[in-house]
Amino acid sequence: MSFSMSIAPIDYFERLPEGCIIEIISKTTPSDAVKSTILSKEFKRVVESDLIWGRFLPFGYQEIVDRSEFPPICNTKKELFFSLCDSPILLDGGKLSFFLDKQSGKKCVMISSRELMILACGKTYFWQWKKHPNSRFSKVAYLRGLGSLYIRGKIASQMLSKRTTYIMYLVFKLDPNVYDDLAIGNSVVIFANRQTEVRRKRRRTGYPNVQRRVDGWMEIEMGKFFNDVGEERDVEARLLEIRHRFGNGDLLIEGVEFRPE
Repeated sequence: MSFSMSIAPIDYFERLPEGCIIEIISKTTPSDAVKSTILSKEFKRVVESDLIWGRFLPFGYQEIVDRSEFPPICNTKKELFFSLCDSPILLDGGKLSFFLDKQSGKKCVMISSRELMILACGKTYFWQWKKHPNSRFSKVAYLRGLGSLYIRGKIASQMLSKRTTYIMYLVFKLDPNVYDDLAIGNSVVIFANRQTEVRRKRRRTGYPNVQRRVDGWMEIEMGKFFNDVGEERDVEARLLEIRHRFGNGDLLIEGVEFRPE
């Protein structure tokens, strides 16, 4: 006669104090926290708690959310975290858009084109403001007949996460018929009295720095900077030249976006 016995695997993580598990998970990233739920039932239980997601939400998040006319309505901090990742909120009457990076939980901000200084052919009256179905803002900057232009925008560094390298992007749309004939000039980033210049030879937008986004817009890197601790100053991005060699075609600008590297 033979006997067989099945022994359930021991979940050693259940032997850890809850406070220890919270400290372990909170030292990871939001993405890793979600993945850790497969390790044990205890990890899964802790990851669902507000204690964890309260740590993943960035410093000062409530003050930022309170600046929105339509803040997200969520029952838990985990719901709030993913809502801010997937659905950017508008701040200050639609001047800014705020969201979180899903992988790191870092703050991301887009400046509306209405808050940018945009000079087309050295003048401002070439621009119009139009609604666009794919824009998060009420209106975007529109230029009919693209020539040469200059763009400048700035934001307070305290709106961004500390100890983080940020990349700034110009978010725009072009008439598909003229996309390959667009030339991008140099751009400059000025932060805490330090200036960084991104030099490019004048090239068509087939240049790898121009990317198509999942939301249907395009973006080009304007520069990067490190947002250290204690430097509460403005960050200024300047795109010194963008030119279409034939001087025609339509350009839409949604804004300038700041995202962690």
